[in-house]
Amino acid sequence: MAKKNQLLLIFLLSLSAVSAEATLPLQADGTPLPSLAPMLETSTPAVVNISTSTNVRMQENPLMNDPVFRRFFNVPNNQRQQQKNSLGSGVIINKDEGYVLTNNHVIDKADKITVTLSDGRQLNAKLLGTDPEADVAVIQIPADNLTALKVADSSQLKVGDFVVAIGNPFGLGQTVTSGIVSALGRSGLGIEGYEDFIQTDASINPGNSGGALVNLRGEFVGMNTAILAPSGGNVGIGFAIPSNMALRLMESLVQHGEVRRGLLGITTQDLTPELIKAFALKSQHGAVVSRVESGSPAEKAGLEPGDIIQAINGEEIKSGSSQIRTAIGMLQIGDTATLDILRGEEHKSLQATIGKPKRPEVAGEKIHPTLSGAVLAPTTKDQVEGVLIEKIEPKSNAWQTGLRPGDIVVSANRYRVRNLDEFKQVANPRSPLLVNLQRGGEGFFVVLK
Repeated sequence: MAKKNQLLLIFLLSLSAVSAEATLPLQADGTPLPSLAPMLETSTPAVVNISTSTNVRMQENPLMNDPVFRRFFNVPNNQRQQQKNSLGSGVIINKDEGYVLTNNHVIDKADKITVTLSDGRQLNAKLLGTDPEADVAVIQIPADNLTALKVADSSQLKVGDFVVAIGNPFGLGQTVTSGIVSALGRSGLGIEGYEDFIQTDASINPGNSGGALVNLRGEFVGMNTAILAPSGGNVGIGFAIPSNMALRLMESLVQHGEVRRGLLGITTQDLTPELIKAFALKSQHGAVVSRVESGSPAEKAGLEPGDIIQAINGEEIKSGSSQIRTAIGMLQIGDTATLDILRGEEHKSLQATIGKPKRPEVAGEKIHPTLSGAVLAPTTKDQVEGVLIEKIEPKSNAWQTGLRPGDIVVSANRYRVRNLDEFKQVANPRSPLLVNLQRGGEGFFVVLK
């Protein structure tokens, strides 16, 4: 027994020695060990937590929409609603104006946005503008003793650079993770409409969205946006929107409340091995123009099907069509795009002025047979949210039912209609259509049979 106790004592002493040896010293040869703490002390106050609340109308039995049914059973007229809450992050970019950059999906459809600073202050935020296509939004908070992040040129990033992600994962509160830049210019992932992501292995989790990706100087190089999570958790593949792209979009959102993207008027294809061989190309970089829209800025600039676009405004096309789409998507109406192309064996440089995009239009009969003869389109920013009756053929069914060009459909079958998709969802082609129209300053209902 004594021998066993002696062996146990020796074992415990050995564990103690290992533990002592494993303790990291604060200094090595009198020099403090490297630490990110000083940088984070100046950076983390500029990263905020964002919480939102949204009132969602609960689905009800269709009988509940019948006023006779509601009166007979004495059902209150107030609609049943449920409050939905979500969490995310944001980055203070301008401390004097209180501008906070975040993801659109963090604040999408929110009725109330609350920002919590690192010092514990909670502030109500105002939405300035959103760009769902690139998943960027700008909100504004009172500019009272704020800290803003310095912004770095994200085009100077290199694969292997150390980066730190700051955000609010899972609502835990401000959290810091570190890693490296794993790849640059990631696109074609289908996450957003316009993609030019920084890929990093710094842990990014739900709630980190909208937070900051910073370099070791504490400068903003990207906005944490998405993760690749086949198993539902972090697997070391996170994506951030580059600071240069986020800042360009932010300027437009602050100025206009939206991003006014323009039209070049081309369709492109990625260069496959077969196409590279067919066009006798020496490089696989670029994309081939497969279609040029008649009367478009591209046609006016002299672009032709079969041209190989190799660079746009000096940026080499390495990721094919998706990179071209993003590059054009970052330009606004009136901007100039310089296109470096290869036509046969000849290198050319063409300049195109980005034009206004065409508004999407839908034939009325595709929504409901009673709307035949009408052309429908989304309303503009200056109009009431709904569906615009763009054009109507005289003596058509739509004209005879009383519809006129300029009318705006704001509800259909007692459901609020904000766009063409919502209109199509609530319009039953086999039943009469009840629409609420706005015409000038007046509003009225029309039953279309």
